Parts: sequence; C-alpha cells; structure tokens
Amino acid sequence: MLRPSVITFPWQRRPSAGRQKRDWVIPPINVPENSRGPFPQMLVRIRSDQDRDIQIRYSITGAGADQPPNEVYSIDPVAGKMFVTRPLDREERSSYHLRAHAVDMNGNKVENPIDLYIYVIDMNDNRPEFRNQVYNGSVNEGTRPGTYVMSLTANDADDDTTANGMVRYRILSQSPHSPIPNMFTINSETGDIVTMAAGLDREKVSQYTIIVQATDMEGNLNFGLSNTATALISVTDVNDNPPEFTSKTFSGEVPENRVNIVVANLTVTDLDKPHTRNWNAVYRIVSGDPSGHFIVRTNPVTNDGMVTVVRVGLVYFPPYQPMYITEVAVMKDLASDIQSSLQSTAGVTISVVDVNEAPFFPSNPKVVRFEEGVPAGTTLTTFAATDPDRFVHQMVRYSKLNDPASWLSINVTNGQIVTTDVLDRESVFVKNNVYEATFLAADNGSPSTTGTGTLQIYLIDVNDNAPALVPREAQICERLRSHSNANGNSINITASDADADPNVGPFIFELPTHPPSIRRNWTVSRLNGKGQRALLTRQVEYRMMYRNRSVIKVKACPCDEHGDCTVAGAVAAAGLGTGAIIAILICIIILLILVLIFVGWIKRREKERQTKQLLIDPEDDVRDNILKYDEEGGGEEDQDYDLSQLQQPESLEHIISKASGVRRVDERPAVAEAQYPTRPTLPHPGDIGDFIHEGLRAADNDPTAPPYDSLLVFDYEGSGSTAGSVSSLDSSSTGDQDYDYLDDWGPRFKKLADMYGSGGDD
Repeated sequence: MLRPSVITFPWQRRPSAGRQKRDWVIPPINVPENSRGPFPQMLVRIRSDQDRDIQIRYSITGAGADQPPNEVYSIDPVAGKMFVTRPLDREERSSYHLRAHAVDMNGNKVENPIDLYIYVIDMNDNRPEFRNQVYNGSVNEGTRPGTYVMSLTANDADDDTTANGMVRYRILSQSPHSPIPNMFTINSETGDIVTMAAGLDREKVSQYTIIVQATDMEGNLNFGLSNTATALISVTDVNDNPPEFTSKTFSGEVPENRVNIVVANLTVTDLDKPHTRNWNAVYRIVSGDPSGHFIVRTNPVTNDGMVTVVRVGLVYFPPYQPMYITEVAVMKDLASDIQSSLQSTAGVTISVVDVNEAPFFPSNPKVVRFEEGVPAGTTLTTFAATDPDRFVHQMVRYSKLNDPASWLSINVTNGQIVTTDVLDRESVFVKNNVYEATFLAADNGSPSTTGTGTLQIYLIDVNDNAPALVPREAQICERLRSHSNANGNSINITASDADADPNVGPFIFELPTHPPSIRRNWTVSRLNGKGQRALLTRQVEYRMMYRNRSVIKVKACPCDEHGDCTVAGAVAAAGLGTGAIIAILICIIILLILVLIFVGWIKRREKERQTKQLLIDPEDDVRDNILKYDEEGGGEEDQDYDLSQLQQPESLEHIISKASGVRRVDERPAVAEAQYPTRPTLPHPGDIGDFIHEGLRAADNDPTAPPYDSLLVFDYEGSGSTAGSVSSLDSSSTGDQDYDYLDDWGPRFKKLADMYGSGGDD
C-alpha cells in the first residue's frame, strides 16, 4: 500500500530576504500497475510554505490530468492531495509527466510549477506469446550432433529488464522417439534448436514433431507464466542409398534389323526420395556387347533401365536363334560424405526373332538417261529389288505405283522397265527434264511385305518442235498515203520454241510465196544479228500464213495525230462497226428509260398509299369505344334482369305500315314522334327473337329514329315498367343548352366537348 509523502515547493528568491533557496529534485512517484484500489487512491500531498499566510489553490496539468488520457490523476485544490483514479497498465503507458501549480485566490502564481514524474511499476501479468503456433524447419539426414535446425521466439509484454519479461525455453516432447527420445535440444535463452545425437535417417523417420515451452520469470515454473508452440522438423533426403536391381537376370526379344526399340526393361529399387536428383539411376553395359548394338536409357518416370537397340545388324540365322548376353551395372553419384558400396549388376539375355522383312531397291532413286522421242516398246532398264530374308526363299513381284503419263510398264517377275508410249520432254509431266515414276516390290511371305522404289528418267532434248510466231495477233495504225511511213505500218515479231538449247534459234523469218500478193504487200527485215526478232512491214493486206503453220492476224485502224489508233478505230478494229455501236447505245438508253419509269411508278404508289385518308376519323370511329360500355356493372345486383321488359308490345302495326322514306339523316325530322303502344299489365308470352327483329324493322321505318343507331328501339319500357322515365334524355328541344360541363368529363368525351361545348363551331 502506498504511503503518501508531502512535496513542498522550493524556496523562491524574495527581495526582502536577499537570498535564494536551494534547488532540489522531486523524487519520482512509483505506482504499481493493476492496483485493486480502493480508488481514488492518494499518491502524494503538494503544499506551499506560503499557505500559512494566504489561501492557496493547487492544480496539476499534463498527460493523465487535463490531457489524454484525461482524469487518470486528480488533485484536491485546497488540501493539495493528488490521487490516482483507476488501475494503471504499464503495457499501455509506463510513465507520466505532470506539473503541479500553486496560485492564490485571485489566480496569481504563488510558486513556480514543479515537475512530477510518475512511473508505473511492472507486474507479471502477461504470458510469453509465440508469433506462430506451428514452426517449420528442416535438417539433412545423417548430420552430426550440434547442427543448427531452426529457432523459436516468444515475446513477453512485461518489462524485459525484470524477471517478469525474461523468457526461457525448453522442449516438452519429441515424436517419434526414434532412434532416441532426445534427438534435439534447445537453447533456453535464444530458442535455437540443434541436433543432439547422430542417426537422422529420412528413410526411417522423415519428420519430427517437437513441443516447445516458453516461460517468463526466467523459467521459474512455480511463479512464471508459460505458453507452448509446435516445431515440425523435416528430415531432408541425401543421396545416400545406391540403386539395386530387383533381379540378377533379365531377358528380352528383338525383331531382326530393327533399331530404336526397347527390348528389355530392367527394374531397380532406390530408398532415396523418388523423382528427385538423389533418385536418378545411371546404367551402363559392362560386357557382352562389343559391337555396340545396345544402350541402356533411364526411364524418367519409373527409374527403370530400358535396353534399346541403336545399331542395325541383329540378323536371324536359321536354324539357330542368336542370343546376346550382356552385363549391365546401375549406379549413381552418392553424397561426398557417404561411403559408396559396390555397384549392382545384372545379366541381360536378348534373343533375335525372325521377321519377314520388306524387299528394298538398292538404288533408290535410280536415274537413267534417254533421248526424248524413243518409240514405244523400248527397254529402259531393269529395276530389281533385293529381299533381306536371304535364308528364306521368297518370290518378289513388281507393279506400278505411280506413272503420271502412263508411259511405262514393268515386268512382274524381273522388274524390266519398257516404254508404252513416246517420251516427250516437253510434256507437262516432265519437271526439269526429269520424268519420275514409282514402283512396288512385294514378296510372298506371311504376312507379305512391300518396298517402294523411284525411277527417274532424264530426257535429253531433240529438235522436234517447230518455232511458233509471237505475237499471234496485232494491230497497225493506218495513215493517209501522203503521211504514211514505214515505222507506222510495222510489227515487231519474234518466235518461241518448246525445245531447249541448242535446238532453239537462230530463227529465219520468210514470207510465203503463195499467194504472190503477200510478198508485194509485206516485207520482213531482221532487227538483230542473231535472228531472234524481225520487223514485219505492211503494204496492203492484213493477213498472212507462214510456212510453219504460224498465223498472225493483223488489224488496221485509223491513226490519231500521235500515230496511235483512235478509240473509234480501235473498237472498229476489234470487229464492231458503226452500226453495231449505235445499236448498242440505243439499247442502253431504252433500258435506262424503262428503269426510270419503273422507279417513278413505285414512288407514285408509295405516295398514294401514304396520303390516302381514312373514311372515318379515328376519334369518331365508335368501334374503338364499344368495348368501354361494359363499365356500368355494379356487381351481382345488376344481373337481376326483368325479361318482361323485352316482351313484344301489343301492336307495332302503325309503325310497320309507315311509308318508306329517308331512314338515316343528320338532323332530327320535324314530325310527330311515333308513339309505341303501352305494354299490358300482364304480358303475354312471346318469342323474344321475333320481338327483336320486328322492333328492328320498325326502327328502320321510323323517320324519327336517330342516325347510325337503330338499336335505340330497345329502350322501350312499356306500360307499368319498373324503370324510371327516360324522357329527360330527349335532346330535340330547339332551345339553347349549356354543354360546358362536357369539358370536365375527361378525354373520352373530348369529341363531344369540341362539338357542343363552348368555343365549338357546331
């Protein structure tokens, strides 16, 4: 319990005294946290030595008094007693700095303010807290004792300069206990976990679970507060286990002359972690394969060894089945500190199996050279195949697979190639002077196998194509004779030849001797020394024929000022006369006129359709309003009809016998209204349908019936009707009426308001 002390303000310099009181330091005030009170609890008393002469008022300022956190401390202004008003929490705030003031009754400062320092004394009220509940660490298998593994740290909110915040660590348990219960130890002050003994083996124990306890009060279990966390220590794999074959011998089969196929699968076991670098095995052939026919590859998924044939030469020799016996070793590079044991080996027996191999053409493709134009039936070559099955007698048969121009045939038994047509180097089936055909060779084994061979025939060119004139058609400009010249009436010609060098050019251009007019009207002159091009000059005619059957068509046309064909002349030269051109233009004009007439008719029809008016204005069309007349219903009471009101009146003769006249008028006729006979008190039964038709006929003959609605005859009530008189609906009076009330009846009566209301024209 606190013992309050008295704090006196220092002496001040007083002029009368002529001396100054010594300065002094106010000792700090220590307040324990979590005090149980009672509150307010007095801490100290503050007084001034002038309180004997005058009345003093005391106050305190600072954080905890008049600043946040407010009202933690208070002071009696008269007695100077300072109190703490509630329990303190050191972890929330560990110290307070206040100032004490003394003033007289007028508020004048009597003493200089003094500083008050309040320290909150720590109590052990917080447990150590780990940052995580589970920590993960790892250590390599086979490590030596004292190897660092991981660290665990707990924080205590209490004062770490006192025992309240000093945390110590210890291991509560280890699981599993293999190989010993205390494989790890922990530094009590730092929380570092290290190995304590040798013998960590991942293949036996891959993970340890360690429970660590942290206790404050320097680990005093009687007074300290504790907390626990879990450490998961994984044992990391090390390449410390060599692979071993699951068997001492393995066997396999390989078809003869096959490569890149797996013939045997060698299985091994490895205790290291699968699918890691420590698990990958390496195989090598120790003996039994001097020719290098086999290699052993590692399967990346299963780690097995795959014996694979990599060299051709495994052939079946009857009557014995060949076998290859090899020795294979498996190994891998172990960790540097692991002593390697002897490598594991196994024997592999591989048998060669006979298969029916396909015939093959030794020269493929085979190339032969011949001049084009050799006649049909010429023997080109013998394209024979070889059967690899030399120890089995089999027949080989030949056939064509692809002969684009059908120029060849092959002998079925010996493979002799004979032409069936003339070979033409200029054919579209010949590419770069080579004609290519493919053939099949099939044996009679079981099953039968086939081989494919390609024959390439290089065709040597011969001069078997006459040159052709280029161009085949031309036009020349025709001038008046006085303005004509040789250049305007000339054509630059040349020749093309399908043959190849040296069977092309130089060309010799000559005019035929028949008819004689050709040489009179045309001349040929050479443009270059090699005779590749010539100039054909026109005299009179437009057409000539060469001796090599080449024809050039020359068309003449009128010339313009530049010596070129005019447009009209070019068209005429193309074969259309003036009359044909005029006829084409007239047809085009007639077609355009027809199109314009059709478009005008369409627009007229559209305009008439859009401007066509309705016979009845939509607002006057009563058909749209008839559906609104079902709004007078008032419930089931309106369904109680008196059918006697529809009984036939006693007599309609005076109406039926009226003379025919105008039945539909727009104004009410100025004649006496027809009087319907009164209904007898006791209505006699009658047919309602007949009554309706007779009433309709009477209304049609009644000149006083209003227009459009002949059904108004059905308002006949007869004598003694329970319904009231409707005479008030009579609008035949010639007097003026006020129809302004129609404006208030809404949009349904807008038309009537416009017709009869104020401002209407009618």
